[in-house]
Formats: sequence, C-alpha cells, structure tokens
Amino acid sequence: MPRRATLAAFRKDAVYLGLLAVQTAAATALFWVMFPLFRQMILRMGEPQQVSRLVELEIVLATLTLHCAYWARYRWAAVAVPVHSPFLGHLVQFAGRSSFFFGGAVFSVLFFRHLPELAALPSLDQALARGFIVLWVLFALFCYSLELDRLGKAIEEPPKQA
Repeated sequence: MPRRATLAAFRKDAVYLGLLAVQTAAATALFWVMFPLFRQMILRMGEPQQVSRLVELEIVLATLTLHCAYWARYRWAAVAVPVHSPFLGHLVQFAGRSSFFFGGAVFSVLFFRHLPELAALPSLDQALARGFIVLWVLFALFCYSLELDRLGKAIEEPPKQA
C-alpha cells in the first residue's frame, strides 16, 4: 500500500478516535455533574431542586459538546476498528447500553416520581425550558450509546480479507 494511502487511513482513524474521545469525555462530564443532582432528587422527592447557573451551564456545554462530536463523527468520519474480537465487541456494546441506564434512570425519577410529588409546579416557561434540556441530554446520551453500539458491532465482525 502506498505511503500516502496509509497516511490518509491513519488520519481518518485519528479523526474518528478523537471524536470518540470527545464524546466519551462529554458523557463522563455529564455523569459527573448530574449524579449529585440525581441523588439530591431521590433524597428530596417532591422538593423543588435548586440548581446553580454554573451547573446548568456545565450540563448545557457538555451536552452541546457531545452532540457536536457525535454528529460530526456521524457525518464525516467512518467508524475505525482498532481490533477484531467478539468478546471486546460485546464489552463495548455493553458499555454503550450501560451509558444509557443513567439517562433513563434520571428521566424515570424526574417524570414518574419527582414531578407528581411537587406541591407547586414550575411556571409553564420554566417547565418547557427544563423539559427541553432534560430531553436534549437524554437524546445526547442515546446518541453516545448508539456510537458505542456501532463500534462494538464493528469490533465483533471478523476482519475483511484483502
């Protein structure tokens, strides 16, 4: 294979791995910031939760970063498969599905347990804005889980013979 082709393939793989690393960092940041809120919501069921502007900004920036990296990868970078292994592929797919457990748990606690317990509901504009953000975060985590699922499936497949 000519040197130019291998350099181009290396660059494509590097772009994919870079975008995957950004997605993983953003998803990790979301878990890091949101877990204390999730715990607080469970411990104080039905009480209005005070979230600082800094935490709100961190959630919005991490979610925006996750979406940007996901959609950039989806549009411009093919999945790069570093190894082929059914076991490793299963582990990556498991990690993808596990990453979505937390988003589903937050959604369930918020909409099915926390909101019905509130003594006074927030104003309509607050409810719409926060509802949009919750769904936007949940969709970002879903996209990340799809990314890991695609990678896991690609890792499971046997290498193509040249």
